[in-house]
Amino acid sequence: MYLSHHQALQQKNVECARIYAENAIRKKNEGLNWLRMASRVDAVASKVQTAVTMKGVTKSMGQVTKALDKALGSMDLQKVSLVMDKFETQVQNLDVHTSVMEDSMSSATTLTTPQDQVDDLIHQIAEESGLEVMDQLSQLPAGATSVGPESSRSQDREDLLSRR
Repeated sequence: MYLSHHQALQQKNVECARIYAENAIRKKNEGLNWLRMASRVDAVASKVQTAVTMKGVTKSMGQVTKALDKALGSMDLQKVSLVMDKFETQVQNLDVHTSVMEDSMSSATTLTTPQDQVDDLIHQIAEESGLEVMDQLSQLPAGATSVGPESSRSQDREDLLSRR
């Protein structure tokens, strides 16, 4: 895509270069949309896996409760003690599963990257390339995707392309 765009500019065919640029921007945005969708699918998969795990833990706790009822009904202290030990083990396992579930849910549902990390990465890349963009970044409104006077024009072009 870059080569065609570059060749069009060398041949002073601005209209063709503009079309190549619009296509490149559209493809980049499509890629970002697919990445967002993949992130959402991963979050849903994690939620489903957590639900399956919790269902298994719930079933296990139900079995322990039934065994405890039987042991208490017979008033056999040894059986009651064994069931209570099993119950305590199940409660500990439940605590571990709950902790893991909460950690995985919080990481899976975090779909946005903290803005300061994004700015740090952009700053690092800009330093490596010898560019000054941090002043422009600090002036961007939330959710803006580009800097400079072209940002609103390129967004208008993208909106026009989306409508097609």
